Amino acid sequence: MPLIKVKDLFKIYEMGTTEVRALDGVSVLIEQNEYLSIMGPSGSGKSTLMNLLGCLDTPTSGDFFMDGINVATMSDDELAHIRNKKIGFVFQTFNLLPKSTSLRNVELPLIYNGEIRAQDRKAMAIRALERVSLGDRMNHKPNELSGGQRQRVAVARALVNDPAIILADEPTGNLDSKTGEEIMALFDDLHKQGNTIILVTHEEHVAAHAHRVIRLLDGKVEADESTNRQNK
Repeated sequence: MPLIKVKDLFKIYEMGTTEVRALDGVSVLIEQNEYLSIMGPSGSGKSTLMNLLGCLDTPTSGDFFMDGINVATMSDDELAHIRNKKIGFVFQTFNLLPKSTSLRNVELPLIYNGEIRAQDRKAMAIRALERVSLGDRMNHKPNELSGGQRQRVAVARALVNDPAIILADEPTGNLDSKTGEEIMALFDDLHKQGNTIILVTHEEHVAAHAHRVIRLLDGKVEADESTNRQNK
């Protein structure tokens, strides 16, 4: 069973009397432990597809199965549960709480899980920070960290729930080239450790880290191809 199965996915917006097809019949299979990049120009549908794969939105029509469960027709509360359990998000702008320490920022997703005790939350957050080599920065606030370190905190936060998918939206967009390469090396390592990673990017050198690239154009899949890293 694929981790994600998307079949004939449509997302249609009504703009006055105009119908905008942000996604126009997209079908995609994503296997466990894939390293996938989604690319496309502005308006191609990549952000819409990311929002649907991240359970941040629902399609107008079509099927979207995750672990065999059709999430396309779920309620907002059900989608929130799926997001918290199965998806770790990494954003271009880090989205960290400015007055909270690294440890507290990483703990945040666990607070919404009533099954995890406070002392266990702390231990899990420490482990996640250690995985991204920030064990010595856990008591620092975002303004005391470099851009690369802030993004590592964001990656640790994405990892802390042991999600099925890490969904990264332009993860190097606010970083200089050297720091961006360090973050991409981190994603490479996480993939080798067994994580499924989906990158949304417009940068070819970022997409080249993935083993497979899906290119969108006008809401349709224009190409679905393996990269040179597939066999490495």
